[in-house]
Amino acid sequence: MNPTDRFRRAIELFDAANAEDPNRDEGQPKELLYARRMTEMLGRFAPDATEAVQLAVRAQHIRRWTVPRGNYPMTKEGYHAWRTGLYTFHGETAGELLRQAGHDEVMIERVKTAVGKKGIKVNPETQLLEDVTDLVFIEYYMLGFAGQHADYSEEKWIEIIRKTWKKMSDNAHAFALSGKLKLPEPLVPLITRAVTD
Repeated sequence: MNPTDRFRRAIELFDAANAEDPNRDEGQPKELLYARRMTEMLGRFAPDATEAVQLAVRAQHIRRWTVPRGNYPMTKEGYHAWRTGLYTFHGETAGELLRQAGHDEVMIERVKTAVGKKGIKVNPETQLLEDVTDLVFIEYYMLGFAGQHADYSEEKWIEIIRKTWKKMSDNAHAFALSGKLKLPEPLVPLITRAVTD
């Protein structure tokens, strides 16, 4: 199988897995829509990204609904355990599907490293995945998240935005503020305060 066919087959396998999501967003399986948004954002932000990153962004949330938050204690520690467990789960799931698609172990490990969020700030592929994740959150999900947490104070929101901003690279910062990212309009004043104060 040639590299183009392997890549296409991996994307097909990722999308088939995410198409099983029973949750819906805009009439589509939630994680399938999320994966497509990740790919679209990567194309806007870093069109020359490596194949490993292209695969990783598509597998970022693969089969996430099968590991519900409720399986872990509803505490800060439980939340962190859930997130850490997800990184491993997504990496292993992506690895299995990449193997089925005919990818070698070197590519599989690169994708698992990025999806597992290993080496943020030092591994360029992991950092690029993190940048795309944060840009997608800001453009598509931050406003909905705000609606679910309407009881949060302004200061709490500024803290959340700053934590997201801190994980992003300088290139992602520049992209977010360049007009190329659709910022959630009601939150623009808070975003501006968070990133300029």
